[in-house]
Amino acid sequence: MPASDPARRVAELRTLLDRANRAYYVDAAPIMSDGEFDRLLVELARLEQAHPELDDPASPTRRVGGEPIEGFVTRAHARPMLSIDNTYDESDLRAWCRRCAAGLTRTGGLFGAGEALAFAADPKVDGVALSVRYEQGRLAHALTRGDGAKGDDVTHAARTIRALPMRLEGNAPEVLEVRGEVFIPTAEFERINAERESEGEDLLANPRNACAGTLKNLDPGVAASRRLGFIAHGRGEISDDGFADSHWAYLSRLRLLGVPVSPHAVRCANEDEVVAAITAFNLARRTLDYATDGMVVRVDSFAQQEALGLTAKSPRWAVAYKYPAERKETVLEGVEHFVGKTGKITPRATLRPTPLAGTVVRHATLHNYGRVRDTGTETEGERTGLCLGDTVIVEKAGEIIPQVVQVILARRPRGAAPVAPPDSCPVCRGPLEIEPPEAQQSPTLETARRCINPECPAQVRERLIWFAGRKQMDIEGLGEQTIDQVRAAGLPLNTFADIFHLHRHRAALVEIDRMGERKVDKLLAGIEAAKTRGLARLLAGMGIRYVGDSTAKLLARRFKDLDALLGAEEWQLRPKTLSPTEAESRGLPRDPKERDETGLGQLTAPAVHAYLHSHAARKTFADLRAAGVDLTSRDFAPPGADAPGPLSGKTFVITGTLASFEREALKARLESLGAKVAGSVSSKTSVVVVGENAGSKLDKARELGLETWDEPRLLRELDALDARE
Repeated sequence: MPASDPARRVAELRTLLDRANRAYYVDAAPIMSDGEFDRLLVELARLEQAHPELDDPASPTRRVGGEPIEGFVTRAHARPMLSIDNTYDESDLRAWCRRCAAGLTRTGGLFGAGEALAFAADPKVDGVALSVRYEQGRLAHALTRGDGAKGDDVTHAARTIRALPMRLEGNAPEVLEVRGEVFIPTAEFERINAERESEGEDLLANPRNACAGTLKNLDPGVAASRRLGFIAHGRGEISDDGFADSHWAYLSRLRLLGVPVSPHAVRCANEDEVVAAITAFNLARRTLDYATDGMVVRVDSFAQQEALGLTAKSPRWAVAYKYPAERKETVLEGVEHFVGKTGKITPRATLRPTPLAGTVVRHATLHNYGRVRDTGTETEGERTGLCLGDTVIVEKAGEIIPQVVQVILARRPRGAAPVAPPDSCPVCRGPLEIEPPEAQQSPTLETARRCINPECPAQVRERLIWFAGRKQMDIEGLGEQTIDQVRAAGLPLNTFADIFHLHRHRAALVEIDRMGERKVDKLLAGIEAAKTRGLARLLAGMGIRYVGDSTAKLLARRFKDLDALLGAEEWQLRPKTLSPTEAESRGLPRDPKERDETGLGQLTAPAVHAYLHSHAARKTFADLRAAGVDLTSRDFAPPGADAPGPLSGKTFVITGTLASFEREALKARLESLGAKVAGSVSSKTSVVVVGENAGSKLDKARELGLETWDEPRLLRELDALDARE
């Protein structure tokens, strides 16, 4: 193509590269080598750089990464991403098939009217679930499963996946949500680990976890460098009701649009064909370049799926058949003892490296020391425990986490020493507590062994990492590596309060290797922002036993600040466990269903109450207060406060950057006023809050003629609502 016509050459290169991606990932019939593909991609990138007027968001060059994003946005799924029940047994699978037939007959639905019941079975790829939304044929956004109702927007990473078309081919519905699995190919996983090993870095545990970490990395260049794959297997929102009437037809339509689906998917006329398909794929899957652990079997007809309906957590019309975990023999070479943030000591086996279910296994969990003593042999029912040098059988639980399941006693070396649990903390040498107490007399009953020294360096490190994590105090820039660097530099970082005093050591932080002024300033800004997270996030971050994220939110809902929580009596932490008489005497409803939920029960509330009033906790809270950490609740809802708020019935969407609010803080504020905060703009949206650098959501709002509030208008409205209260 003449250099004088760059537009035609750019169009030709884009078409050719898109065809190459489809040929490789959809048709499994490559039309060019990787080297040729990369050469053409470089040529296209140079032309686009020289002619910015030819920019196209769907260009193949957009897959190479781009600038890191600042953080994740959570969006609601248009349709929930449900989990699927598992089965491991052929007889259970056949029983499920018959239940589907019986259920359709009972409903008087299509099956009863004469439509044949058929199934579709496709491989269960061991990857990370992703919902990819196309609007007008173009990739709009991609969400992780999250909690099933909402997920994190990882579009920045999804755009780098060459298997995913940026633009659908042919006639696509106005809206098409494709659900599928993202994975790291086995060869790519081995390449990554080989590089990490040569650089002295820790090896990635398995392809699935590595894939999840890749998608959640803020830098899209990481995803681009790992050549992620994608296979579609499900559907979300589809604007065209006539797009497909069955799962099999849906997969066929996706293939025509250029979306990769599994070539191993099959349509089955009856349960015998389902079983035959699962048996056949168990052999074929060992030749694939990605991990699978079963097949998902669905009722094929969408109308029949609708008739069968859902349970509380999963569809009745689908089941995942999981293959038995692969097992291998290897040798137990040693046992390491790890101390977690709560002081719990976990034994981990060091094994002679052995290939297992797609990866080389070098370590395996031993769960706890009671399990170590109670490990069985190859003789059913015989329990012998573990000795160093034992030949053991290891399997992957769910084909993800390796675990030692048996000892081959006949191969035990003469004089082999039993694996001995530590009698003091392996890090600080402090005293241990064994649970349950009866385990002192019957060691096989032991479920946990804990270091009870609150100053244990291992616990301190793990607690700091947890505290700074995204779901807790969300301190950007204070990850595991940074915490280790700061502590290694000799700076004080041993308590939660120390984090909020790091600004005093800015000069020393800048001098740490690979920190620099820009990174340090970003870290300190993240620490300052964390002071305002509120009581629920603080409690969840402290690693208090029995107080996780959900319990912390429930406590923050019932106590307006830390002082109110500390002023509560023990029974107030467990109102649902009170007897009707006791509840009535304390002014609470007799019916437990009418009492407030705190997430704590009869066994857990005393332990939490005792901790909150311990000297260590009191000092921690005092130090945090002195450091300027806000100890009030963002979730407080006093009794009788559940009436509709002033914004009840209104749906808000937030777009762009706001100077006065973090997005999550604004979302919580609007929700506290009764509003629903959605992730995408639609005709049901009441108000779009518009900050700096607003994007396509603002355009959509204008198209639909929706009400928009800029930041000054938002502040005025909130001030007016505050004045009314």
